[in-house]
Amino acid sequence: MNENLFASFIAPTILGLPAAVLIILFPPLLIPTSKYLINNRLITTQQWLIKLTSKQMMTMHNTKGRTWSLMLVSLIIFIATTNLLGLLPYSFTPTTQLSMNLAMAIPLWAGAVIMGFRSKIKNALAHFLPQGTPTPLIPMLVIIETISLLIQPMALAVRLTANITAGHLLMHLIGNATLAMSTINLPSTLIIFTILILLTILEIAVALIQAYVFTLLVSLYLHDNT
Repeated sequence: MNENLFASFIAPTILGLPAAVLIILFPPLLIPTSKYLINNRLITTQQWLIKLTSKQMMTMHNTKGRTWSLMLVSLIIFIATTNLLGLLPYSFTPTTQLSMNLAMAIPLWAGAVIMGFRSKIKNALAHFLPQGTPTPLIPMLVIIETISLLIQPMALAVRLTANITAGHLLMHLIGNATLAMSTINLPSTLIIFTILILLTILEIAVALIQAYVFTLLVSLYLHDNT
């Protein structure tokens, strides 16, 4: 059991070739589209959720910040569908890979910061030194603020990776415990299986919440720089 604990986090291969790219490209294929004038209930619900999410994130932005709305909505849909698909048996969750989450976080964070330095360089530099700082503390505070700025994409990626990985590991352990107890004690097995079902429901909520948190933090970084 211990040997296979992290097997689900190993990037899969097909004939020796990495299959992660195909897995990453698969979730967009599940998003339904309509070619008709009148949409069905599924597409109507999907459009309502997209409008609600985009309105929630874009309300605080100015006109320049709202140009990122399509990118942010696409980001939250991609992370949410990837997280949910990873809950299926014998599936692979790309968001458990720190490298992939960094590949999403760093370009978005860098784009927001560069936009801030280009459009509002005085305000961007003012974040490095709070108003009213004593003169002896200025060098230390500049260093601290610089470090806090540079670790923002790392914090984004680590938060998403840790939450998704922890949930998958917990489900794996409780699933193994349920299987082991099934031949020993049936009442205990039913209790553990009930816990597993509740944990699965919780993980579905975590998958959606983490997608929203990741996108919301990117939106806040964008708001600070526009």
